[in-house]
Amino acid sequence: MLSTPGLPQGAVPKLERPGPLRDRVYEALLELITTRALQPGQHLVESELAGHLGVSRQPVREALQRLNTEGWVDLRPAQGAFVHEPTEEEADQLLTVRTLLEAEAARLAAAGAPKAGIEALRDIQEQGMRAVAADDVEAAVLLNARFHAKIMELAGNAVLAELAAQVDRRVRWYYAPIARQRGQQSWDEHRELIGAIMDRDETRATQLMREHTEHTRRSYHARAKS
Repeated sequence: MLSTPGLPQGAVPKLERPGPLRDRVYEALLELITTRALQPGQHLVESELAGHLGVSRQPVREALQRLNTEGWVDLRPAQGAFVHEPTEEEADQLLTVRTLLEAEAARLAAAGAPKAGIEALRDIQEQGMRAVAADDVEAAVLLNARFHAKIMELAGNAVLAELAAQVDRRVRWYYAPIARQRGQQSWDEHRELIGAIMDRDETRATQLMREHTEHTRRSYHARAKS
């Protein structure tokens, strides 16, 4: 098993202050997991994580217990902590729910997004295309999340946004390993979606978002089987 000394250089986020230390350690570890700096199945050694983050072992232990409760980490008796390895069924269920939420968000955005909001989408789109051209996968993943979050914001439904926020990090987790594979096609699909929102075409925006998220779901499963 790989252990935590294998973290990529510069991957460890700085612990933001203020706030309870255990919460800051939790956020740092969750970021490392969702960006896949810590890979599924990787052994998490408390002392090594504490050294990386510059803290004692206690807040690391508390963070790992919380991550275990939330399904990000598996605590195995007599073995220790390991990054959870998602099953295909888990991914399928999550990405299916994502499709439902985001399709409705696209419809609502098409119904009422202001011009400034659409311009913001176009700006993210341009940044995303540049990231793909530069083969900057990390930036592409973050910009993809920002694009979808902006559509959710433009939908103007607080309950929908709250539900989407609950699945956002797991979507990033599943999307990261296929970001390069999706690449240009994903951002071309984003461009079409912006066009439908600009045209106030609720039906087309809904359909395009369904197709877009379905492409991501199929790509994830294809990679898992390869």
